[in-house]
Order: sequence, then C-alpha cells, then structure tokens
Amino acid sequence: MAIHPTVIIEGELVAPDDVQIGPYTVIRGKVKLGHRCRIDPHVTLGSQFSVIEMGDDNHVCSGAVLGGPPQDLSYKNESTSLIIGSRNVFREFVTVNIGTKKGGGVTRIGNDGYFMNIVHIGHDVQIGDRVVIAADCHLGGHTIIEDDVTIGGVSAFNQFVRVGKGAFIGGGSIVVKDILPFSKALGNHAICRASNKIGMQRKGYSAQEIESVHRAIRIILMGSETIGEAIERIKKECEMTPSVAHIISFIQESKRGIAK
Repeated sequence: MAIHPTVIIEGELVAPDDVQIGPYTVIRGKVKLGHRCRIDPHVTLGSQFSVIEMGDDNHVCSGAVLGGPPQDLSYKNESTSLIIGSRNVFREFVTVNIGTKKGGGVTRIGNDGYFMNIVHIGHDVQIGDRVVIAADCHLGGHTIIEDDVTIGGVSAFNQFVRVGKGAFIGGGSIVVKDILPFSKALGNHAICRASNKIGMQRKGYSAQEIESVHRAIRIILMGSETIGEAIERIKKECEMTPSVAHIISFIQESKRGIAK
C-alpha cells in the first residue's frame, strides 16, 4: 500500500496493497477502500462518526471531502454511511455527506460516475450508475438521480427531487420537481422540454424503443390532459417497451409532481 508518510489516520482504514494515498490526506471514522483506489493529496475521507465503503478503481482528486457530516440540524452525531461503487471520479473540491438516521442512514453512489469540481452531494442522496455531473452543481438532501443521467454545470436540485433514468439536465437549471426519464429539461424552474433521443441513441437503445419513448413523452408534455389521462393515452397509443413502462411507474411514484 502506497501511503505517503504525511497522511493522518485518525480512525480505521481497511485497504488492499494496491491503494495509493497522497500527501496530507486525512482519514477519519471507518474507511474501507477497494482495489486500485487512488486518493490524491489534501483529501479528507470521513468524519468522526462516519462509515465509508468504496469499491474498486475510484479516483478522488485534491481538495475533495467525502463522508462529511450531514448539513441537517436534526443530525446528532449518529454513525451513518457513505457507500460508493467502483470506477468513479471525484474531481477537485467535491463534497459528499453521509446519510441521516431519519433518511435511511446511507448516502449511496453507484458505478462509473464522473463528478466535476465543486459538486456537492447532500445527505441521503441516491445516485445510480454512469451519472455525469458537471462543475458547481448542488444536490439537496434525499435527491434521487437514476442511471445514465447527465447534468449540466451550475445546476441546483431541491431536496427529495427525483431525476429519471437517461435524463439530460441543461446547465444553469434549478430543479424543484421530478424530471421524466429519458427527457431533456432546462430552466429556472426547470421543465421537461422533449425526449432525450440523442442520449438514448448513444446508449444503444433500438430505434423502436426510442420512438416509443418519444411518443410517450410528447403525450405528457404536449397534450392538454391531466397526468392520469396522459398515462391512459400512453397505454393505448404507445408500445409498452421497458422504457415506456419505467416512465409510467416513475410518474405514478412521484411525490413532488412532474416538471412540465
């Protein structure tokens, strides 16, 4: 294990021999790192009561603080967690908070994510796989970001907001309601404006699947129906592909309402 002699370990570190930890990094609480993780200089991992579990091949850049305490006035130093998958990149000055007991106790990040500089990920946030978040974005507590989402820079997300699978959020957006899967959203406040056909093509979806999703989203956004009426139209007029079924279930589970 390549640990620089200036690293300060104030808690418990469990890591394999192929991990690299750079100068002046501080490790607190309980930290478990996977194979080939690379921690650059001046990183802070953990806090007094945190538990961090990180998969393989993650890269944490200088100035990042992963596993800090929740920015929640109800937090009373309970031991809660940050669970991170594999092959993620956390660029300079990214901050990720641990969970709260009332929110389930876990902030969770999946695999293959890329989080650019000055991104903040609040307590109890749940992020899926292959998520890209550009610089200076801020995710309030309990935000849910599903798989394959791309978020433009300088965007902010209200707590408890959900962003559906395959969505694209334009830069400078303020998101206060749920964003449909496979849609493009933009604005302050952000609204869904169209289907994310290009994103689906890049992910290898079939032309048939893309067309079905495009038609379903168009019914939701362009029709004069209520959301319930739009769902009934989708069931009648669109092929019920897995992606269309996911859009319907996402809408039915929405608590903040759909941004349209």
